[in-house]
Amino acid sequence: MMGKILVVEDEEKLTELMRDYLLQAGFEVFCMGNGLEVTPWVREKAPDLILLDLMLPGRDGLEICKDIRSFSTVPIIMVTARIEEIDRLLGLELGGDDYICKPFSPREVVARVKAVLRRTGGAPTLQVAGLVLDEARYKAVLNGNELDITAIEFKLLQYLAGNPGRIYGRQQLMDRIYPDERVVADRTIDSHIKKLRKKIAAVHPCGELIHSVYGVGYKFEPLEG
Repeated sequence: MMGKILVVEDEEKLTELMRDYLLQAGFEVFCMGNGLEVTPWVREKAPDLILLDLMLPGRDGLEICKDIRSFSTVPIIMVTARIEEIDRLLGLELGGDDYICKPFSPREVVARVKAVLRRTGGAPTLQVAGLVLDEARYKAVLNGNELDITAIEFKLLQYLAGNPGRIYGRQQLMDRIYPDERVVADRTIDSHIKKLRKKIAAVHPCGELIHSVYGVGYKFEPLEG
């Protein structure tokens, strides 16, 4: 996993949406909807970042942020429907690291989370089966050997390795590595996979890491079976 994210939001559908996108991005995600539960949980579990809604039952998000800042420097992204400038300034003065205003794109949330983690020195690093992926530098190291891969190949490998064993179709992979929705032929993924496999095999000749699932797509799995 790339990091532990706490989502504090009382709108159930919105919580599920953010959770699903963050999970797809390789994060470990925890959710809660009552403001009274947040501070004790943060003290005990020490998340890597908090997505904190301002309007919560039990306790206001600004109060929670101020309380957390008394004992932790964990990055906090405020999530709010309030657009008044005073709320923005107050939230940041209390120690918020960024703001996201509703309505928002779930992809924007993931991008903001990654950006804040990079900025605060907590850029997500994924480690699995001897593979280390450093997103801050787009650097991939396998069994101590750095892979000479492109940014697109890095994103592809990161997405697959984030959920070992899970099968992804070509369209899912294209949506992930081309978020600007450009028109790309689905066989482009096959080309990227082929090049990535070749580069992996150069430093890891003893077995495939990326497997084809006929008629479905691809998965990352260090060992067959």
